[in-house]
Amino acid sequence: MASPSDADPPSYVSRPPDFTEHRYQLEDSKGRPWLWLTVKSRSREARQLPLFFDRDTITGTVEVDLDKAEGSKGVLISVTAGVTAVGQDEIKFLDVTSELWDARSAPSKLAGKHSWPYSIALPTECTVPERGKSKQRQQVYPLPPTFSERASPAYIDYKLVVTVRKSAFRVNQTLATSFVYLPIIKADPPSHLRQLAYREGSALIGPEGDPDGWKVLPSVTVAGTIFGARQVELQCSLTYALGSPIPIVLTLRGSDEQALDLLATPSAVRLHLIRLRLVGSHAVQDDPAAGRSNNVFRDSVGTAFFWPSDEGAPQPGARVLQGELEVKKGLKLGFVFPRFSLRYTLVLLPFQAPGFVPSAGHTGSSSSSSAAAMAAAGGAIGEALLSERIAIVSVNAPGVVPRSYAPPGYVFPEEGDYNNTVGYLENGNQRFYHHGF
Repeated sequence: MASPSDADPPSYVSRPPDFTEHRYQLEDSKGRPWLWLTVKSRSREARQLPLFFDRDTITGTVEVDLDKAEGSKGVLISVTAGVTAVGQDEIKFLDVTSELWDARSAPSKLAGKHSWPYSIALPTECTVPERGKSKQRQQVYPLPPTFSERASPAYIDYKLVVTVRKSAFRVNQTLATSFVYLPIIKADPPSHLRQLAYREGSALIGPEGDPDGWKVLPSVTVAGTIFGARQVELQCSLTYALGSPIPIVLTLRGSDEQALDLLATPSAVRLHLIRLRLVGSHAVQDDPAAGRSNNVFRDSVGTAFFWPSDEGAPQPGARVLQGELEVKKGLKLGFVFPRFSLRYTLVLLPFQAPGFVPSAGHTGSSSSSSAAAMAAAGGAIGEALLSERIAIVSVNAPGVVPRSYAPPGYVFPEEGDYNNTVGYLENGNQRFYHHGF
């Protein structure tokens, strides 16, 4: 059986002119091939795993070459999928089977050469029984994407399986390959003014001039002591654009000009993109903190950088920084699914600057999910000033090509490598949009 470790990950392709043909075979005890599975997919090369998008139809052929009739009862082709947590049995959530040959309706026993075409339409949803509930209580979920990473606590694997059924006292024979399933989720189009800036290469219009192009988060209080001498409190407002890379505007307001100058420096701001993997019965819950800590896995997969705003001179009582957070193209799509979910959250941690000591326990107005993400971003659990859940999607809105507005010569902060196994979309163009929760 082909597995994610046996073949290279497929490259992202929108729609190739000709689908790639993959061919697999099964040999008998003497090394003679007798069963073949052929499948056409969107992958660029046959050595890669087959790749399919949502609403695709899987097509190909199954062939046999039998020296003699061996009492076969049937030939089936199946698409299956399941979630596997490390150390546990696979939990299947998809099984679509088509019968290619049945001994009960055949005029003779199966022998010699035969070939059957097949066609299986991939569903976009599946029903999953609620854990601990009767089978009548089922929930409908979109099919999750394939997920496989080294040392991951859980995996989602899709397979295409040929089964040659034998009599009751003989073992069925199977030929299978894993394949990559990727739902195509398009980003919502940005505002008209944002699209115009992208097309013309002009500067972005800020939140005041283009309110439809930005998401304004609630203000939070930044409290602490500067130079061990006096207590200060500033109001921090964070605004980010609905596009990729993620443009950000951070505004600090207060009456202490020295504190404003101290904290309104690019190195003082800590804004991270946190990836959360939830394994177990709490995977579909809105609050990741509801699960056991050893079933919540956190990674920092992006760090924002900032520079002083070039829109006018600093105003008394206010400082503005512009910033950007690069969405790495190797990131996996987020999804919510029973027993295993993947989510992304923007998290603002307390400011760090020489001479500034944040007030203990002053965490602003962050949501419960931010507390679950802090350790991965280098902060103590519960200390987030602000968090905002976002979703990673597959492609930009039609006709939209976002660009970076980083200063010339800036080098993005290095993050971990999450593209080391089945990196579907590893050469893709993932974008993000705000996920309204």
